[in-house]
Amino acid sequence: MFGENLKTLRKQKGFSQEELASRLHVVRQTISKWEKGLSVPDAETLVRLAEILEVEVSELLGVPKGREDTSVSSAEIVEQLVRINEQLAIKNRRARRIWRIIGTVLAVIVALNLLLIILSVSAGYSLYTNKSHSVTVVSNVEEVSAEDGGYTE
Repeated sequence: MFGENLKTLRKQKGFSQEELASRLHVVRQTISKWEKGLSVPDAETLVRLAEILEVEVSELLGVPKGREDTSVSSAEIVEQLVRINEQLAIKNRRARRIWRIIGTVLAVIVALNLLLIILSVSAGYSLYTNKSHSVTVVSNVEEVSAEDGGYTE
């Protein structure tokens, strides 16, 4: 909610992410993370952000407009930020869990491929070694037979 509100209000005021970041003394990537919902600003930065965008903090946080009391206390800001941070933490835990599962599956696939390569190489070597022995044996038999006069080519 906060990220969407920030992006909408920033565009309405005609600010780029870079311009807004410069006014807040943060890097552009910070604004991007806020808009994507990957992080949220601290309470002090949130107040400065609302001043720059010329809106109430409650509007940035997405507090319903039907409220009679339009002023938002510091406690309410902190409470809203805590709620947003909890949601981000849950989202990040899920993402980490998914990446861990993906990593494990990829590791198993790589290990199986390496095992198959090793087995096919050793089987090929074994087959090659067995063929060379049998050729040698056949060659010896031919030589013996040729010496005995029983077999000539």
